[in-house]
Amino acid sequence: MTEFIKALNHLRANHEELLSKKNEKLPFGNGIYDRYTNPVLTNEHAPIEWRYDFNPETNPYLMERIGVNATLNAGAMKWNGKYILVVRVEGNDRKSFFAIAESENGVDNFRFWDEPVTLPETDEPDTNVYDMRLTAHEDGWIYGVFCSERKDPNAPVGDLSSAVAAAGIVRTKDLLTWERLPDLKTKSQQRNVVLHPEFVDGKYALYTRPQDGFIDTGSGGGIGWGLVDDMTNAEVKDEKIINHRYYHTIKELKNGEGPHPIKTKEGWLHLAHGVRNCAAGLRYVLYLYLTDLQDPTKLIAEPAGFFMAPQGEERIGDVSNVLFSNGWIADEDGKVFIYYASSDTRMHVATSTIDRLLDYCINTPADGYRSFKSVETIKKLIAKNKTLENQKAVSAKN
Repeated sequence: MTEFIKALNHLRANHEELLSKKNEKLPFGNGIYDRYTNPVLTNEHAPIEWRYDFNPETNPYLMERIGVNATLNAGAMKWNGKYILVVRVEGNDRKSFFAIAESENGVDNFRFWDEPVTLPETDEPDTNVYDMRLTAHEDGWIYGVFCSERKDPNAPVGDLSSAVAAAGIVRTKDLLTWERLPDLKTKSQQRNVVLHPEFVDGKYALYTRPQDGFIDTGSGGGIGWGLVDDMTNAEVKDEKIINHRYYHTIKELKNGEGPHPIKTKEGWLHLAHGVRNCAAGLRYVLYLYLTDLQDPTKLIAEPAGFFMAPQGEERIGDVSNVLFSNGWIADEDGKVFIYYASSDTRMHVATSTIDRLLDYCINTPADGYRSFKSVETIKKLIAKNKTLENQKAVSAKN
């Protein structure tokens, strides 16, 4: 056996060992959700067929010819009994593309399909595409709404960083063939656009995030809402903010919808991200809120602070101190799989249930927006617990 074949066999064996690794719940959760020991996808999970030339004549040193830098920000859905992630895969060349990975149980053994997604281009080709939200809509189509990035045509000469963001739209019936539709038309740049899974007043409903620039929201006030007549020529003419930003909160700089909300008996359950600025840069965390079943624009409940924040090794990566999610799956038995990326580098899963998430959302105190109010909230809980302990002591004596 030649050295090349030995090296290739070793590469294959190591890759298979990684793909087959079991994932265990971390002990001592917070009662709201469970984190897991390992990421579900990393750059090393990318198929070696995408990265290595197996021909010893053209690649005698078995070099990695096409590098994968990160696997992140995946849309998610259940498909043919499998847990499906449409993953943003970023190459060493900084270009992102979409690829599908599937798992039998949703927490480990994710494997990519043979080839990345072939995403059709519009007449004005995207430079970069990323962060697809998946929605199986009641009209029978599966829609993918993602960020389409192009160089700003109005940038000064020599400025190679300014960009323009738009919401790209595709649809499919089989996750294999994707039809590209025109980009969403709105009055401002858009990122983090999400399609609601049901018609509202006979129209398609979109969660938006209006912003004045590619990075800064500017006058953009938070998570928006707009109705669209036709997804094949989607245009939001009227947009209103349904989840606002606030000073000195986890979302004072910007916020955006994650995946489409889950329909529950108590309302539409939303997962979103909030961003604030700090000495270490932008800090991204996740939060939950609940809106009315009949009127999805009406806020019912929103706990104070973050639902999930980066911890441990999750805080380190290409863009550190970041959690981001645009995919979750609710099983018929009420179990929820929350797929999130850490520091723009790798994909993780956390699990919970609809009942737990609703309990957290409805019964966790809301933000009082002042330190004094935070202390009052804590003191109320202390008093409640003291009363309970006193009652237990009296019962024990009797």
